[in-house]
Amino acid sequence: MFHKQLITSLVFASALVAGQAQAQSKVDAGLTDYTRTSGVSGNLSSVGSDTLANLMTLWAEEFKRIYPNVNVQIQAAGSSTAPPALTEGTSNLGPMSRKMKSKEIEAFEKKYGYKPTAIRVSIDALAVYVNKDNPIKGMTIPDVDAVFSSTRKCGYTKDVNNWGDLGLSGSWKNRKIQIYGRNSVSGTYGYFKKKALCKGDYKNSVNEQPGSASVVQSVTTSLNK
Repeated sequence: MFHKQLITSLVFASALVAGQAQAQSKVDAGLTDYTRTSGVSGNLSSVGSDTLANLMTLWAEEFKRIYPNVNVQIQAAGSSTAPPALTEGTSNLGPMSRKMKSKEIEAFEKKYGYKPTAIRVSIDALAVYVNKDNPIKGMTIPDVDAVFSSTRKCGYTKDVNNWGDLGLSGSWKNRKIQIYGRNSVSGTYGYFKKKALCKGDYKNSVNEQPGSASVVQSVTTSLNK
């Protein structure tokens, strides 16, 4: 997916699509209304995805409305923090914007004797953004790979550092491409690496950010170098 929006920089960010997906699907008529259970109290901990932070907060607020004696704590540093927290027993929930890796599942199963339960709750889309004034019409996966990756495993023959390397001319030709993305504990980081970089390595020049909002904010306030 490619959209034109921000400054003379590139950014990949995730956009969570939960409400739209929910609106397009019908609720099973066979499901009964939820019945509140008495005597529910205690602490509930969630450790994991930054992408799911807003949804987790909304769900926690609604759960607490039904069960006011439950204290819900949410930590949203990134998807990679979820599996160890679940395995070590420091969290009850582990929201992730990617699938668990085999070694993460194995570690959990080794300790508890069963696999962790996975429940799909939303659709997450990734996009690459540029400034609304940027004349570029689009980018292929090899183009994106050449911008973000030092290994270029998707097939591009040369490194891309300036907008001129992608065919832009005039005042854009020699403008440096500033790159912003998610940090290494993010599920977005791993998925982008797998799909857009063909499992290659990121450039050291990628400015890693703790969340998608801060990625976008960094691009909007950056100056062309």
